[in-house]
Amino acid sequence: MLIGVGPGDPELLTLRAHRCLEAADVVAYPVAHADATGMAATIAAPFLTAAHRRLPLIFPMVKEPVALQDAWREAARCLAREVEQGHRVVFLCEGDVSLFATGSYVLLALQRHHPDVPVQVVPGISSVAAAAAAGGWPLVFQQEGLLIRPCPDTPEATERLLDQALADQSVLALLKLGVRWQWIQPLLEARGVLDQALFAERVGWPDQRVVPASAVQAGERPYFSLLLVRQGTSAVLP
Repeated sequence: MLIGVGPGDPELLTLRAHRCLEAADVVAYPVAHADATGMAATIAAPFLTAAHRRLPLIFPMVKEPVALQDAWREAARCLAREVEQGHRVVFLCEGDVSLFATGSYVLLALQRHHPDVPVQVVPGISSVAAAAAAGGWPLVFQQEGLLIRPCPDTPEATERLLDQALADQSVLALLKLGVRWQWIQPLLEARGVLDQALFAERVGWPDQRVVPASAVQAGERPYFSLLLVRQGTSAVLP
């Protein structure tokens, strides 16, 4: 069973995710290397007990396709073996399992290479939804669209996305700002939409910051930061 545990706050786990954790024999979760704890495991930690056997699975932070495929397939093999031995297994995924998540690749690897292993997916709250809620910022009004993308690597590509979102009357959600904020901030300011954007970093964690984008100076920000941009709306508002 693949479980989305939300973006940081353990209280954002769904009731179903909590029930699945309580019933599990084995709790698997992604780590970047053997000595790491893993963000998903940290989120779920308040609900884990000594009865749970922990199974960290290594997903190296690389872009090399073969290394990534090897990691996904090895994770699927480990999970399938546990299920075949009669254990109740959950794999934890930060945020939602199906949104830019390691869990999506593990799901495909299980389906393709271990088709006899039953798999269920428990959705989780995404960082985009959690950020909007924390900021009291309506994510999408009726008749608006929503465009969710990892942040592009160039100002030019970001300009094109902003143009597309404006033409489609869509809210643009940009994830993983990191170092790119040093040029995204002045770009938004030049377009006159900085005051209409919401900036969030470390959503759900104790050091969460969710503020109007105009309150954040240009410069490098944490990798786990995001931006919500609304460039006007045709919605009828109160």
